Amino acid sequence: MDKKKKLRSSEWFGDDGKMGFVHRSWLRNQGYPDDYFEGRPVIGICNTWSELTPCNGQLRDFAEVVKKGILEAGGVPMEFPVMSLGETIMKPTTMLFRNLASMDTEESIRANPLDGIVLLTGCDKTTPSTIMGACSVDLPTLVVPGGPMLSGRFRGEKVGSGSMNWMIKERQENQGYSAADIREAEVCVARSIGHCNTMGTASTMATMTEALGLTLPGYSSIPAADSRKKMYAQLSGRRIVEMVKEDLTLSKVLTRNAFENAIIVNAAVGGSTNLIIHLTAIARRIGVDLKLEDFDTIGSKIPLLVNMKPSGKYLMEDFYYAGGLPVVMKELTPLLHPETVTVNGKTLTKNYEDTICYDTDVIAKLEKPFQEKSGIAVLKGNLCENGAVIKPSAASPKLMKHRGRAVVFETMEDYHERIDDPNLDIDENSVIVLKGVGPKGYPGMPEVGNVDLPKKLLAKGITDMVRISDGRMSGTAAGTVVLHVSPESTVGGTLAVVQNGDWIELDVHKRTLHLDIDDAELAKRKKAWIPPKPVADRGYVKLYIDHVEQADLGADLDFLVGGSGSKVERDLH
Repeated sequence: MDKKKKLRSSEWFGDDGKMGFVHRSWLRNQGYPDDYFEGRPVIGICNTWSELTPCNGQLRDFAEVVKKGILEAGGVPMEFPVMSLGETIMKPTTMLFRNLASMDTEESIRANPLDGIVLLTGCDKTTPSTIMGACSVDLPTLVVPGGPMLSGRFRGEKVGSGSMNWMIKERQENQGYSAADIREAEVCVARSIGHCNTMGTASTMATMTEALGLTLPGYSSIPAADSRKKMYAQLSGRRIVEMVKEDLTLSKVLTRNAFENAIIVNAAVGGSTNLIIHLTAIARRIGVDLKLEDFDTIGSKIPLLVNMKPSGKYLMEDFYYAGGLPVVMKELTPLLHPETVTVNGKTLTKNYEDTICYDTDVIAKLEKPFQEKSGIAVLKGNLCENGAVIKPSAASPKLMKHRGRAVVFETMEDYHERIDDPNLDIDENSVIVLKGVGPKGYPGMPEVGNVDLPKKLLAKGITDMVRISDGRMSGTAAGTVVLHVSPESTVGGTLAVVQNGDWIELDVHKRTLHLDIDDAELAKRKKAWIPPKPVADRGYVKLYIDHVEQADLGADLDFLVGGSGSKVERDLH
């Protein structure tokens, strides 16, 4: 940092008059000595710990470890809470509140005397929401990811703490699971601190955070219960102080090349489709022009290098023991932008040049991948004019080109009421169409796109069908599921006028999704369509419905795109 450049916190603490007295005095009741206010960098520790967010339960302890590192490096740690988003607890969906949490993060950072930021994250939306908020302020920022749980063990089977969710109905129907069996499985699946241990959204976002260059190299793969997680937390505390001195802000790390690297890495690890919405929103906050099509053109030809659920058989603990993300990054070096800068001040090339793979059944070589092409396919057609997405690595190859008769559910409630009706006119060749679960419609775009199949088809041994919706699906889930249909049904996209019995054609190779009706009939249906009433008329939910953008734009609030920077012109007295 330029010696002439003043610390941002000095605008609060460096004044010898009344306002300096005000800003320092009330902090004195915490027992802080004089040198805390005399030119030491103030580091904000943004903590998403909450007892209502079980995946982040360890972050209270992690904060104390980060503080040690900050103090050792000569900084002043200031921990603050922000809204936490418990994926497994909150209704109707944490995605509804991602943008609210980003606002909380942004304004907490901007309004306070902070020179650098450490984001303590874990559960799905806590990572993108805090990064989005921090991007809109653009201070030196580093992420401490909370880490995945240890592998689940149930009756001799290795089970994922997310993927097991999607097996419950099938096992109840086909294996006779009792209530007692379910209770036992619950404990066995989630047996340690940390977030989901598959390559679901939490692990995907942690992995992408490292691929973007926002964590210390190697940090994202370590299980939450491993002692090395705390060691890295302490080192992160030290490093953020140096980043402030170097003025290494988010905008210097999050370049276009960094986002392209993240797309490539996401494909190679079989990451969640949810990354698309989160990475797009982050890019639009920091001012990088990232399009939905980029996820296909950049990522769809990337080979799958990681054999992990839901695209494979292993879990995050196995991934770490095999060498973790550093091995993947080294393998991908010929495909990445290797000279991008990361938060440790070094390039990707330097960070991962000495890594070793310890298990090629978990992490493959680039020349011998588990799949030749992975990533995300972006579909276009009259059923999704602005785009839709599918994850080929988690889908059934035989369904990647499919023509089927639509079985339509107008709402989630309609689906729950009728899906297991033995008289429902549905077979394995049908296409399940779910409406009203997009950003405005639900509201919040929940992870319901991978809806369970009907009991009568599960009983026949059917485990996958084509499913289409304007919602999302959990990154822990698998199936031939078309998601993020845009425009969504609630705003009058073509999905809104699909009827039972319509024929739908999916061709992933050609990147098309088509409703087989002529243009005149489509125009007639749209003209007769009546918009549903909004589900809220007050508070944040109304604000969200009024201002949320469509999935292809990242589902951010339109007035939050971009940033306001770190400068606050007016004081409090």
